[in-house]
Amino acid sequence: MNDNTKKWLFLLILSVIWGSSFILIKKSLLGLTPYQLGALRTIITGIFLFSVGLKNLKSIKKNEWKWVVISGFLGSFIPAFLFAIAETEIDSAITSILNSLVPLNAILLGFAIFKIGFTKRQFLGVVIGFIGTSILILKGADLNPDQNYLYAGFVIISTVMYALNVNIIKKHLQNVKPLSIATGNYVAIIIPAIVVLMFTDFFSSETLEHPDFKMSILYVVILSFFGTALAKVLFNTLVQISTPVFASSVTYLMPVVALAWGLLDGETFGPLQIVASVIILLGVYLANKKKA
Repeated sequence: MNDNTKKWLFLLILSVIWGSSFILIKKSLLGLTPYQLGALRTIITGIFLFSVGLKNLKSIKKNEWKWVVISGFLGSFIPAFLFAIAETEIDSAITSILNSLVPLNAILLGFAIFKIGFTKRQFLGVVIGFIGTSILILKGADLNPDQNYLYAGFVIISTVMYALNVNIIKKHLQNVKPLSIATGNYVAIIIPAIVVLMFTDFFSSETLEHPDFKMSILYVVILSFFGTALAKVLFNTLVQISTPVFASSVTYLMPVVALAWGLLDGETFGPLQIVASVIILLGVYLANKKKA
């Protein structure tokens, strides 16, 4: 299979996996706090990756470890908590659509920090994307007055971190095996995750005896294996065989999957929010155009 075919296949698989992650986060929060969820997700993912990838760590050069560590915190550790916190207040479908800002932020940060140029059409895409985001957040706040849409800021911060991460992988870790990057990420972040978990009352009777505890753990395990461990290896591969912006375009299809799960779970999604979502995806589409 050539790289062109492989990159589209990986894009589709990642869209389904990550599009389903948002509803898994929502269900995990029924019996866990956001901090417990973020910590457990990191720890369980680390265990999965260590079981298959520890032998690959020797391929990481000494001067590359700095970027592997930074990548771990920006691309995995901090967003795991921020997304969980966000979904305590806003719907999973909205969260997934806001996540579509990753390619737009990849362009802006690629230019500002990594000196990667962009075209007029890509700039227009960024502007359109942020207009759509504003409409989506404002209308969501109107439709769901019981939800605090300020928590959308946690998702937006995460998209900036993801955008930084894809540029770091492309610029500094291009020649490192994807499994090595993913495993190295969790070598750096699993201890902080254990420390966080110890301060969340996870081992208290209140948590362990919660009626939704067992199902929440099951959802976290599924999320950790598919949505984080497997997906990270696939995504790192995708970045290396394509471009940061193409890899970030997984957010094109993710909202479709996430929206379907959200509607099945009874989430409210109005006509203007659909328009706003289309505007965001139009912005992402234009941002991926190479020619001005």
